[in-house]
Amino acid sequence: SSKIRNVEVQSTDGVAVLEDCIGFSLTRTISKVEEKLKKGVLPDCPDDDIIPRVGDEMGAEAQIRLLKAKLRVTQEDLANVVFECRKKDDENQNLETRLKDTEEENTRLQRTIGLQQSQTEKYKILSQEANKKTEGLQQEITALEKVLQ
Repeated sequence: SSKIRNVEVQSTDGVAVLEDCIGFSLTRTISKVEEKLKKGVLPDCPDDDIIPRVGDEMGAEAQIRLLKAKLRVTQEDLANVVFECRKKDDENQNLETRLKDTEEENTRLQRTIGLQQSQTEKYKILSQEANKKTEGLQQEITALEKVLQ
């Protein structure tokens, strides 16, 4: 994601050019290809489908326009992918924040549960002591009633 964050979009001759921090320049690459095409030197890529077979019959300017159009489409696709990656990074960051908040809430609730369980045990003990005291007092009352009769 750090590599994606470093990608910058620039515009050259009406063509969006993505350049990253490594120094790769599509502008220079295009210029080199244009120079070769103007000199009539085409790259040796017989199985390359960048320029269809009809391209052999096209002039250099038409080939440059075709390549620029394909480049523009590819760059738009790349820009869309970069945008989607950034969007996913932001979404992941939001989810990580929510997860952290949820874990903190869970920890807090676990502490609250622990306190409530200890209070429940305390009140159970107090209730049992009160029941024993009540039984003792009931027995005392019964004994006093017998004495009175």
